Amino acid sequence: MNKSEKIICLILGAILAWYIWGEMGRAKERAAAAAEQAAIAATNQVEVIDSERRDKSVASPLSETAGAVASESGNSSGDATLLSRQEGKPTSAASALPSVPEELVTLENDEVKLTLSTWGAVVKAVTLKAYATDCGDISETNPAVAFDFGAAAIGAAEKVEAFAVTAKSENSVSFACGDKTRTITLKPGYQIELADNGIGGTMAIGAMTMGASKNDLLSVDSWSLAANKGKGGVVHHGDDDSPLKPYLVGGLTGGCSGSKDATGMAATSTVAYPGAQTYVALKNRFFVTALVSSTAANTGFSAEVVRDVNASAYRPLNIAARMAFADAPTVRTSVFYVGPKKQSLLWDLGMKDVMEFGMWRWLCYPLVAILNFFHGWIPNFGIAIILLTILVRLVFWPLTHKSTVGMKKMQEIQPLMKEIQAKYKDNPQRLQQETWALYRDKKVNPMSSCLPMLIQIPIFIALFNVLRSAVELRYAPFLWIVDLSEPEALFASWFPFGGLNILPILMAATTALQSYFTPSTGDNQQQKMMMVFMPIMMLVMFYSFPSALSLYWFLSNLFSIVQMYLIRRQTAAKKEYAMPDQIIDPPQTRQQRRHS
Repeated sequence: MNKSEKIICLILGAILAWYIWGEMGRAKERAAAAAEQAAIAATNQVEVIDSERRDKSVASPLSETAGAVASESGNSSGDATLLSRQEGKPTSAASALPSVPEELVTLENDEVKLTLSTWGAVVKAVTLKAYATDCGDISETNPAVAFDFGAAAIGAAEKVEAFAVTAKSENSVSFACGDKTRTITLKPGYQIELADNGIGGTMAIGAMTMGASKNDLLSVDSWSLAANKGKGGVVHHGDDDSPLKPYLVGGLTGGCSGSKDATGMAATSTVAYPGAQTYVALKNRFFVTALVSSTAANTGFSAEVVRDVNASAYRPLNIAARMAFADAPTVRTSVFYVGPKKQSLLWDLGMKDVMEFGMWRWLCYPLVAILNFFHGWIPNFGIAIILLTILVRLVFWPLTHKSTVGMKKMQEIQPLMKEIQAKYKDNPQRLQQETWALYRDKKVNPMSSCLPMLIQIPIFIALFNVLRSAVELRYAPFLWIVDLSEPEALFASWFPFGGLNILPILMAATTALQSYFTPSTGDNQQQKMMMVFMPIMMLVMFYSFPSALSLYWFLSNLFSIVQMYLIRRQTAAKKEYAMPDQIIDPPQTRQQRRHS
């Protein structure tokens, strides 16, 4: 490579390495948070709030703070997201609860099961029937994912009042308390509608807990109606300039920003975020609890984050939120979403940016659709990733083919390049002119060697964003892999580094082989160094990444190797045809024979 080629490739490679390295740092932070959370679950005695022991539970109606009302949440672990009481957290007296017995009512469809409570006419628990808590099919020992919101129940007012059930149908339940009424309707697409009459004030919108995944996160998104808030008004509170940022994974507590010392911090932190919002979404890596819309105008929300009190560095465990409204309307209809972080569902609700694909969203959206399209053909996401890889390679085959041929031509003219460099080493201007003249004469593009990398960077980053957080890959098996959203972790009990991950090793090996087949336009020693350094770097970075990403990169390397091998054979065949070993002279004419 000449100097300009090296600079461009170095910049492109640095962009890719910087992005992956930053995400690896976030993955390590999330793994530490998940491990600390598991330790708390093993050492702390957790009291789960349920209807049978309600007299011993924590209700804790929340006080006004900076014009917004905080919400109650507790400690929990795992994707089941069971909210409960954490030691050291302020509690309230049981007298705050109604004296009449609590009555539980259920609503159910093919997607979810709701548990409703007459104490406040709220959605107390939500069960997602299609998602198992742990790897494997749903069973008695592996129940469906359940969100027990406890005191952060959806629709909870500041004061808990006793309602009575007045009507019940297949998909709705009506409650009444004096002149106050509420009808809760279960709708398709994981939607819950609350139609209120006479119920005003602030309203809890549920809670979300950090999952047990090593790559999990805990964050809040909202669509601010303020004109200067982000693209389209979307605020990612874990990344954007938000007062919530220091309390969320992805903000000051995670990633490359390091961790803040939690010494002296309260067990819970309440943060108000003023300003009207279109929606507010609480999310972990795979699931979302959100207030999608309301007919009443709001003035913002407040969030309450519960931290790990046993950790010296700040770590969030769960977060709850409460919406504040401008007035106390006589009639108010609110729509909630409690379900998977799935693009097609969130898109229909106007919350597509909750997927947090960033600047590559234009590429991520079609990739998710294509992945699900292939899964519809063959219901295995490992096969879907293979088909997606084939499609991406076929689409870019002509371009990469032309680029590889160009690199091969660059390799062939290296002797001529060296002659020119030696001849005009004391005349830089003439050297440049003769070099470009050689490029034109041989029809070579000197930038072609960087083109494959330039193409792969946006595709790779988009796939990285898709595959790391796609709920479709959660516990999705493929061959020996039990969960495509996590590293393989084979023989984890005795193998170091969290277990044996085969795919990153295969990916590193094919990266070295790809480097070997790539035509070298520079120093052979430099190529040998790349064959060693690049695979090792990729192995280290990819080892703890989701296996779905390693699977894609490994397959992409294989296609590149096959393509380069075919180009080599084609080039060799053309040389044999053009320059045969034995040259046969054409027959002589009569005049030539007379003069010979």
